[in-house]
Amino acid sequence: MKLNSLRDFMAIAERGSLRAAARQLDVTQPAITRSIQELEKELGVVLFERRAKGVSLTPMGEVFLRRSKAVRSELERAQDELDQMRGEIHGKITVCLSGVAHIAMLPNAMRDFRKRYPDVKLDIIDALLPSVEADLKDGLVDCYIGPTHDDLPSELTEEKLFDNRRVIVGRQGHPLAKARSLRELVDAEWVAASVTYKAEEELGPLFASHGLPPPKLVVQGRSALTFLFTVAYSDLLILLPIQWTQAPLFNRGLQPIHVQEDLPSPPICIVRRTSLPLTPAAEYFCDMMRRAAGHMHTLVSE
Repeated sequence: MKLNSLRDFMAIAERGSLRAAARQLDVTQPAITRSIQELEKELGVVLFERRAKGVSLTPMGEVFLRRSKAVRSELERAQDELDQMRGEIHGKITVCLSGVAHIAMLPNAMRDFRKRYPDVKLDIIDALLPSVEADLKDGLVDCYIGPTHDDLPSELTEEKLFDNRRVIVGRQGHPLAKARSLRELVDAEWVAASVTYKAEEELGPLFASHGLPPPKLVVQGRSALTFLFTVAYSDLLILLPIQWTQAPLFNRGLQPIHVQEDLPSPPICIVRRTSLPLTPAAEYFCDMMRRAAGHMHTLVSE
């Protein structure tokens, strides 16, 4: 299989037409048509459906596109790795950070990372592991830093940075702000933070362990902005890492509700692919995040 065929295929998939892809790649339309015909013949499947206006991917094409993106990403990463090993400092890394990593670690890590790799583009995704797990396995994301779940696939490996604590959070002036037990919160409505694949698994077992009915989950959030705005402007509650209540940017609008029950929290980890190393720039970024995590043990235990 020729790399040019993959290039042509991805250009068509991303632009939605052979003509637009040909213009992007500065090749003739007949040439790119032949390229795709040869690729389809080699694979033994139809990749595109021809329509009156452009083309669309077939189900087989959708599968092949994801793998093609992984190949392209790996080739780009290989080039970056070789360049960085030669002392060049350009390239790109893509990382996914949870709210904790953004709030408590990134500010300290960014300064030193930018000083060491000023020309490396840093693409940061604000999400939790379930949202990017497939991209991590395919190599489209270099690493994830945040809480993990128990069913991590063998293709990924985790490195624990520190154990964490969680608190129940509501808006400032929440009518349940003085609650001191989960029993007082059984009628509240909640935002699920998407740490696991099933929202009900995040709070249900906690309430069940104290003989309480499962909480009512009405929103499932996937980013820090969702958590902030859904909670700050409603009577919804959410279970969040303690760092949210320690950040001035957020604690003006949010208020912890201190209950007597223990609120188990998954540790904060670096998750990466098992089989392949990070580029030097990505590894250095992880080093800076490890350093930033070093002081968290004291803050979490306070």
